[in-house]
Parts: sequence; structure tokens; C-alpha cells
Amino acid sequence: MNPLGKKSNGSFPQVRAAGLDEARSFNGIFSFTPDGGPLLGPSNTVAGVWIAQAVWVTASAGVAQVTADWITTGHPGIDTADLDLARFDTRLLSPEFGRQKGLEAYDEVYDIRHPRAASAKLRGIRTSPFHFHQQLAGAHFVEANGWERPLWLEENRRVLEEAELTFPKIPAWDTSEFSPIAVGEAWATRNRVAMYDMTSLTRYWVAGPDASALLERLTTNKVSKKPGSVTFTLMLDAAGGILSDVTVTRVSDDEFLIGANSHRDLIHLNNHVRDGEQVSITDISPGTCCIGLWGPHARDVLSQLTDDDISHEGFGYFKAKQLYIAAVPALALRVSYVGELGWELYTTADHGARLWEELHTAGNQYGIVIGGRLAFNALRLEKGFRSYGADMTREHRPQQAGLGFAVSKVKTDYLGYEGLSEPPTTDRQMVTLASDFPFGAPNPGSPVLGADGQFVGYTASSDFGYTVGKTITFAWLDPEHSRADTEVVIKHFNRSVPAVVASDPLYDPSGSKMRR
Repeated sequence: MNPLGKKSNGSFPQVRAAGLDEARSFNGIFSFTPDGGPLLGPSNTVAGVWIAQAVWVTASAGVAQVTADWITTGHPGIDTADLDLARFDTRLLSPEFGRQKGLEAYDEVYDIRHPRAASAKLRGIRTSPFHFHQQLAGAHFVEANGWERPLWLEENRRVLEEAELTFPKIPAWDTSEFSPIAVGEAWATRNRVAMYDMTSLTRYWVAGPDASALLERLTTNKVSKKPGSVTFTLMLDAAGGILSDVTVTRVSDDEFLIGANSHRDLIHLNNHVRDGEQVSITDISPGTCCIGLWGPHARDVLSQLTDDDISHEGFGYFKAKQLYIAAVPALALRVSYVGELGWELYTTADHGARLWEELHTAGNQYGIVIGGRLAFNALRLEKGFRSYGADMTREHRPQQAGLGFAVSKVKTDYLGYEGLSEPPTTDRQMVTLASDFPFGAPNPGSPVLGADGQFVGYTASSDFGYTVGKTITFAWLDPEHSRADTEVVIKHFNRSVPAVVASDPLYDPSGSKMRR
């Protein structure tokens, strides 16, 4: 029926064919995306077209303001990483993926879900060449961007006994997707050696005569160094907000490997290629794999399998080399996200199984373990390493997030440089809080109160630091509460837990363990 009470003249035949007439009624049609969030932002395929879809009426006014600001000023005013239609990897967007994940989002829209809760739909879409070995080791998997990633591995329960490790009992909420086995995996990484499956990391190959020029325009640090150099850097928006943190490895004069965060980074890179520039950007994540080999005995393990000089003098920190490892061609990056000696080892998927097996065999005499994401996350928190999306977004500036070291002091011709001189959206600073948290870890976004009980900020990433014996929480606090030794209170549901602003990082402040 139309507003005048007359029958439709058939202008919408699809609706007429659906069988909706005066004898039937319906409340409306809900649009659910694979992750339950809306789709906002500029089209990736049609210039000048903007999207605002899957928006509930409760968010309509906010979406209208964000979209209007985005169109008219080029900046949405808030972080839009979880709203941007460019966030979905196009390789996953099959009709079945949309149906199954959308149905799951619909079913859980009012559920109270733990931040670590895993999707149950369409599991096993993307697996690394190491998946079988992880299954044999009793891996407990969760899914991220379609990839199966182990949180912990049951075979490492023995490490708890070998090292006589204990972990306090925690309540049911915080045991969701958790096992004390992670304590053993973290201990083994710090004291022995561990292998981590890093295949789910997003990787782009940027190549061509103008590759260097493109990357210099979009990153805060100088990346056009000698081949074999690795650079940690940021990509900013025009207002100086952090769009992503990336590692850039210069493999040759015209070839770069980019360690990125999500599909949004690929769109960002492609959108800034100028007419006539000779540069290609290829997502090589699906056909390649990566092993993180870290720990005090990492060099002892790797030296058994290669003839190349991998000493500290011959293969320095934040350097890269093409190696043969047990006859497997690999690109080795001397970097560490867990704060220990070691490498990220990249090869093509067809070589992955052999690389894994050879490393594991060579590491047996050193007590090597296969590590999961729980231990990995705890170790990076101990080392003070930020994670884009979890800890900082486009609402934050590099200095505020503790990432000023990733911004060149001499480089000025990159996107966002002028924006850095303007007042930031917030004056809060990211700090590290240490606490004797008896309830697992605070949820992201938990309130932080000052001594007077007033709200002074909120939490980001948090986990128990197995090495330092404290719960470590990254938090955004007002400047007057950001100084070391300032006492605050973290609210966890109805509980209040004392915490103190700690010097960052808590583990190995000099970085000597990575550079040896």
C-alpha cells in the first residue's frame, strides 16, 4: 500500500513479486554484515559514491554526522576501522561467507560476549601449512580474518610441570578462551626457544620504479634505506591520526615487503598511487607463510640449518637477508614482537611444511615449544609493544601512543605531517599500568579512576605478564595522571583494583635481549 491507501502501480516489481500484500505485515528488514557492524565510507570501486548501510535507527544520527564530516572534511572525526567498508578482505566475501557470518551476527546481536570469544561459523577457511602439526600438538584454535590461529597447545602442558609453574585461579568470565598452558609457552619463549605461526599476518609486495616514492609519501619514517633494511613506521591520515603501523622491508632497489594490519591498508596504498606511476601492490598473504622463531636459543637452532652468517655482527637487528634454511629459500627478518632474540622467517606455502619440520627437529635439544597467541600477546605487553586497533586508532597521534620513535625528525613530505602540528582530538596519553589484578584482566574500555574517584581514562589491551608477575594494562589517561608512579583504580565490573603507572616497558627496558 502507498501512503494514500491506493494499491501500488507496480513501480517496484521485485517487491510485488515477493508476495507482500494487504493480508501480510512485517516489521522491517535487518541488514547484517559478516561482523555485525555497519558499512560506512567511500566506495572502493566507484569514485564519488559513499556508503552508509546496515545502520540501526539507534545509530542513525551518529552515522549521519560521521558520514557528513567524512565527506565534507575528509575526516570522520572518530575511529572508523570497525565501520569502514574497506575492512573486509575481498577473498573472503563469498555469498556463503556473507550468509553464515551475517546469521551469526544476527543470533549474537544481544549476547554478552567475551572479547576473546571465537566465531563458530565457516571455520577452517584459511589454514597455514603448519595447521596439521598444530593439530597434532593439541592446538586450541580461534579465527581471525578467516585464518585459524592457535591460542595454546595442549602438548605444552608438560612445560608447566617441568618449570614448576603455577597460575592463580581466575573466575569463569576470564577463563573464556584461556588456558594456563600459555604460562608455560611464555616461559619457554623467555628461557628456551619457541616457534610461532605468523602466517595470518597481512603481507603486501610493493614493487616497481616508483615503489619507493609511494611508500615515502605515506609513511612517517624513512623507508628508502639500503636493501636489507627493515623499518617500523606509521601511516597517518591527513589530520595526523594513526591509520596503521607497518614494517617495511626493502628487499631490493624496487621491491618492498610490507607487514600490514588489514585490507584497509591495501586500499589506502592503492588510493594514493598517482597517475602514471609504475608501481604494483600485491597481497601475497595467501601464497606465503611465516614462522616466528624466538628465544635465547633461537640462533642455536637456526645455525644448524643454514650456512649463512647469522651472528649479531653478520645479521644485525632490524635487518633482512635471503637465506637457504634446510634447502628452503626464505626471507629472514631480524625482528621480534616478543622481546627476545630471533627472526621472522618467510617462505612460499609449498615450502612451509619442510621449514617447520626442520626447525622443530633442530630445536628439540633446546626444549623448543610451539607457542600460541595468548602467550604471544602477554609477551608483547611485557615489552610495551602496541597493537593497532587494540591500542591506538586514527583518534590518536604517534607521540600520544608512545610511538614517537617511528616518526622521522627530518622527513616532512608525507601524508599527515601538517596535521601533526594541529591540536589532537584528545590530550590523553597511553601509559602502562601494573596491578595485582586477581580477576584475570580488565576488559578493553574499562574505566580508570583517579584517587578522588573521578573518571580519568580507559583501558586498552591487558593481560597477565607471566615474566614480571603483574597484570599489564595499556590505558589512555588524562595527562595529569600519566606520570610514572601515579596511583589509579581500574574498574572491572563491580570491582575496584588498585594500579600504578609504570615505566614502559616492564621487561628488558634496554632491549639487550633482542640485540645479541
